Amino acid sequence: MLAAMPPSPSTRPHGSEPPIRDRGDACPGALRLHSAADGHLARVRLPAGDLTVRQAEALADAADRLGDGHLSLTSRGNAELRGLPDDCGGRLAALLRDAGLLPSERHERIRNILASPLAGLDRHTPSDVRLWARELDGLLCTSESATALSGRFLFVLDDGRGDVAALGGDVSLVAEPAGTEAPADHGDRSGTGQPARPGGSALLRVGDDPAALRIAGPDAPRAALTAAEAFLSAAEASGAWRVRELPAGHGLTARAVAERLRGAGVECVLVAGATDVVGAADVAAAARVAGAGTEAAPSTKAVAEAPAANEASTPTPYADSSAPGIIEGGDGAHALSVLAPLGRLSVAQWRLLVAVAAADGDGVLRLTPWRGIVIPGLSADAAAARLRELAAAGLITEPDSPWHRIGACTGRPGCAKSLTDVRADATAAVTAGSPVPAPVSVSVSVSDPDTCPDPVHLPGKPERGPGTEPEPGPKPNPEPGPGPKPQPGLEPGPDNSAPLHHLPVYWSGCERRCGHPHGAWVDVLATADGYRVSVVRPKTPPAPAAPPGAPCPTS
Repeated sequence: MLAAMPPSPSTRPHGSEPPIRDRGDACPGALRLHSAADGHLARVRLPAGDLTVRQAEALADAADRLGDGHLSLTSRGNAELRGLPDDCGGRLAALLRDAGLLPSERHERIRNILASPLAGLDRHTPSDVRLWARELDGLLCTSESATALSGRFLFVLDDGRGDVAALGGDVSLVAEPAGTEAPADHGDRSGTGQPARPGGSALLRVGDDPAALRIAGPDAPRAALTAAEAFLSAAEASGAWRVRELPAGHGLTARAVAERLRGAGVECVLVAGATDVVGAADVAAAARVAGAGTEAAPSTKAVAEAPAANEASTPTPYADSSAPGIIEGGDGAHALSVLAPLGRLSVAQWRLLVAVAAADGDGVLRLTPWRGIVIPGLSADAAAARLRELAAAGLITEPDSPWHRIGACTGRPGCAKSLTDVRADATAAVTAGSPVPAPVSVSVSVSDPDTCPDPVHLPGKPERGPGTEPEPGPKPNPEPGPGPKPQPGLEPGPDNSAPLHHLPVYWSGCERRCGHPHGAWVDVLATADGYRVSVVRPKTPPAPAAPPGAPCPTS
């Protein structure tokens, strides 16, 4: 049983300096639109990815009436509208406001809450984290101080399976198994425990600090907001937007947050090196689910200052929340999980999903950080029939689909900085039988996941000479192949423990790599000489880190 998850992979190379924030946060929102080559872009925050049928219909109407007829799904479970005209701001705001998607206009860009999308749906996890997400959103929208948070600041709420815990949260909550001792409800000590009351307990972590704070489940939302407020105090001098951007000597730690929590009347237990309560196999399995690779496994030498949660002798068979298919619930209900090819859906595809949720489901949809949609509440017969219908409509419904784990940035013509139409190139490559093009160079990167990879060429792997590489773009008359094949240098081996088909493949039109995965992934980068392919892996152990300062929409 997972009791805690490893810290989010560091997002700044060792030894690098935090970025200097000498401009305002330009992260787009539903009211602050981003100007792109194909028109304006609006990003609609959807805490925990939750949408009612009515809200989903409003987004379809906005894409249909104002946008380019498509909806983009982001790596934070949000939705984006593209191709918006200059004068659409008022009409878009009215549509979203009427659907309840703008509960507080002053807070709309900071409602960045990512939660385990299958929480409460499969047989082994509680739904508590979804309840925490709703309460945290309500607290954010009524907090005056929270308006100072950046549009990039991220809350992550993990139900214990480890699917979202490694996705770069600034403040993370990980639900603990039933029976874990929660902090006492009263008193001025943080080391006293008692059996968990209803709501269980959670581990709270900030940034890359391996220590965590054990708190009672009902206190989790308030504790997360308090941790964010502690960050704002720590960032006042530097102007940092993320926890990992705080300069050396001024970082935010679990111990510092514990003092703020006690001051706010929230009891907590400090757990130093909380990653150590997880078995190595559990860490590796959870990292694979999150796309983080086995290199994200933490050290096992730290000693906790509080007892670890009980571990099961056999790992809990959690459903893979990143994979498409049918999820069986413990009460006989089923959920559908589908993915959007390259993260984009037409309005017709979106409306079909809404119709399934309305007619056969619980009337709700959940967007996932893997650019997918989960529809809960179907019967077994309805789930099987609807999955076939969604497959016929062009959605990814099977884990062995060649489109599974393939992603791409916007590319041309939507992004002026892109060197090529990467989405067309990726489509041509998948159609031809391989998601990875013949590369300019094959390398393994040892850089961190939110930075440009620093290639280290594999021994014994020759590089192509200058002028022999293919230009970006689909090859003429591609012949269908039997399926994706590893390219040279990407096979399993001592320098590459994960085979290609186990890693996400992400195509980028420029070195910003907007929207790329976290953890380990195959980086297909357009260059002036063609595509360069490398494998990006997180460093171990993580270092204090920050994302690059490029002003691009990456949520």
